[in-house]
Amino acid sequence: MRRLRQSGNIPAILYGRGESISLTISSRDIFNAVRHGSRIVELQGVVNESALIKYIHWDPLGDDVLHLDLTRIDASEVVNLTLQVHLVGDAPGTHHGGTLKHLLQEVEVACPANKVPEKLELKINSVELDGSLAAKDIPLPEGATMLTPADEMVVQCVVVVEADEEAADEAGATAEPEVIGRKSDDEEGANE
Repeated sequence: MRRLRQSGNIPAILYGRGESISLTISSRDIFNAVRHGSRIVELQGVVNESALIKYIHWDPLGDDVLHLDLTRIDASEVVNLTLQVHLVGDAPGTHHGGTLKHLLQEVEVACPANKVPEKLELKINSVELDGSLAAKDIPLPEGATMLTPADEMVVQCVVVVEADEEAADEAGATAEPEVIGRKSDDEEGANE
């Protein structure tokens, strides 16, 4: 496998309808597909069909692809997959003392294989102070359905309350940490 990777190829297994097939794929082609966020690849050579990238096994540093798991699909087939949610725009609430919190980075969708997007984009231009957007607010491609619960929060704009430093100092000054192994005043008096 090491020699295969050094020659510029990556091992892969194609699963699904029929037998599983071991393949080698050009690392350059895979890096281009991954860099552009493609989930569907067209295989040519020993196998000529469409496949969904189901799993990418990276090296420990996350620089190189070590192995791919692919699943056969038909262009009209509906596939369940997890897609990243990218925020687009500027939330007005951040200009009024709010902080934008991106609570849910990925959602699960069921989508026709020929309409799988690279990512989902959520416009945050309407998020005011104490406002939020949920999974139901994410626009989906035609024919796709959201599998993540519709009311699950994706993003919200909140005011961050800073603790009063004086109150924190006073609370810290009144509490004395317990020293393990130190005898209490009662125990010291009893021993004398």
